[in-house]
Amino acid sequence: MLYAKNATYGTVGFGGQGLGVNRTQLSYPVGIYLDYVSNSLLIANYEADNVVRWIRYEREWILMAGDINGVANSTSTTLRGVTDMIFDPMGNMYVADRNNHRVQLFMSGEYVGKTIAGVTGVFGINASLFSRPWCVKLDNQLNLYVADAYNHRVQKFLRY
Repeated sequence: MLYAKNATYGTVGFGGQGLGVNRTQLSYPVGIYLDYVSNSLLIANYEADNVVRWIRYEREWILMAGDINGVANSTSTTLRGVTDMIFDPMGNMYVADRNNHRVQLFMSGEYVGKTIAGVTGVFGINASLFSRPWCVKLDNQLNLYVADAYNHRVQKFLRY
């Protein structure tokens, strides 16, 4: 697919104000999710330890999960090295919280998450543990797939 004839330069869509944690900056964005309904981009802001929503044409992002100041932690409202997120049809958000070795579920409109896969702060190789979960996806039956990077596997969790 060709996006623009003889295109050699991209256009800054979100961020671009240097590395940082204020509402106009991003800090190592690694995962994105395009929300067609709200015309916004959700961003896994890795080093800021949060997930933010940036609505098209807005100048600042909105916090979706994690700490607004980029503070890493392992509580139910904080994240540590978020790498990816996915949404189910009800608007619930599943977050790969890489350095906490877990997947957090944030119910639609909530800022308090619940660990639904992995054990907070504990890494390992058995079926209930991760070592740096990187990516999360849902199938059409809402089963959860997690790319467990350092264990070199993808784990499947049945919808509950």
